[in-house]
Amino acid sequence: MAKPQQEVYFVFMNFDPVYERLRADRSKEGSATLDAYLSHKHDKLLAKLLQPDTYRKKSSLAIVDGFAVEITDAQANILRSAKEVRVVEKNQELA
Repeated sequence: MAKPQQEVYFVFMNFDPVYERLRADRSKEGSATLDAYLSHKHDKLLAKLLQPDTYRKKSSLAIVDGFAVEITDAQANILRSAKEVRVVEKNQELA
């Protein structure tokens, strides 16, 4: 049986007061703390909802509290149903 095709999706999170507080700190240390917080938060969500070794997180996006991940359409639907997630959109290549 063929493995389902994975594509890059962007996942944007719902309002998080901790994210908003950390984002307000524009110092170098504040930026590092925000990056670490988001990376852990996004990794934890993926581990909670998806099977290990079935996805590949590409990056966390601090400016919008989101991340890019290689997943299948079925996995995108699972993420869409999570209460922590606002939007899941497939990456669109521009010609």
